Amino acid sequence: MYFLLPLFTVIIWSGNSIVNILSTNVIAPETISFYRWFIALIALTPFLLKPVWKKRHAIKPYLTKLAFLALLGMAINQSLAYFAAATTTVTNMTLIFSLVPLLSLMFSVPLLGLSLTKRALFGATISLTGLMYMLSQGQVSNLLSKGLNIGDSLMLIAACSYSLYGVLLKRWRLPFNNWIALYVQMVFAVIILLPVLTYNGQVSLSSESLPLVLYAAIPTSILATWLWMQSIHHLGADKTAMFMNLLPVFTAIMATFILDEQLSSYQFIGGALVLAGVTLTQLKSKKSTGKVVTIPS
Repeated sequence: MYFLLPLFTVIIWSGNSIVNILSTNVIAPETISFYRWFIALIALTPFLLKPVWKKRHAIKPYLTKLAFLALLGMAINQSLAYFAAATTTVTNMTLIFSLVPLLSLMFSVPLLGLSLTKRALFGATISLTGLMYMLSQGQVSNLLSKGLNIGDSLMLIAACSYSLYGVLLKRWRLPFNNWIALYVQMVFAVIILLPVLTYNGQVSLSSESLPLVLYAAIPTSILATWLWMQSIHHLGADKTAMFMNLLPVFTAIMATFILDEQLSSYQFIGGALVLAGVTLTQLKSKKSTGKVVTIPS
């Protein structure tokens, strides 16, 4: 029954992908980015403030690193997803984000000293071919002449940012538990995003936007995190990571019923190649110590 833990996590993430799209018409990206982490921080404070205070001396030497992790994993990654939602489809967003395990492997070469195998390179080639086919809508020549649209470009940056976040988290090996690390990162994320919120000027939440913010803050930022950590504990990092490949599948199903977004042939073909390449890479990396499985954000 432990397989239900990562399965429910992926379902929550898929729901958050839908929230990204739904939020475009009711709340500014800067506003939902800030309040997502602010509300999650407030919700966790009664449980984590005391443990964080007890570990303050161990945390202090890592404050700069925790701030940089917050910038990558929370401020840049998720904020760009909210901006991207205005100019791309939710299917594209999740298929691009499904490249995170592959991108993490690439970042692990210089940062963790890993070496890429032939199978990993073959998997990367398959995934990138599928990505190009999907983003070009089946016409690669269009991609070469016109380039990516803004939303897809922002999602690629977001995926790279989150991949680097996961690799650095593994490289730095913080001497305190994941919840403490997550809480401190939330503090920095709120500090980083506050000037962005005030610059935008939209600081209030409407009755229409509040449920979207609450979903992003509680199920996605807190419940999914707990489920993912439990998944790693009971199933192991490798088996848990494989469930990430279901994210585009569940998201596409939800998008069909909630957003009336239909899966096109080029998305199906390109997405299948992306997931096949990522899966091939992950299967090979089971024998290595370079598997990077990050806390969901």
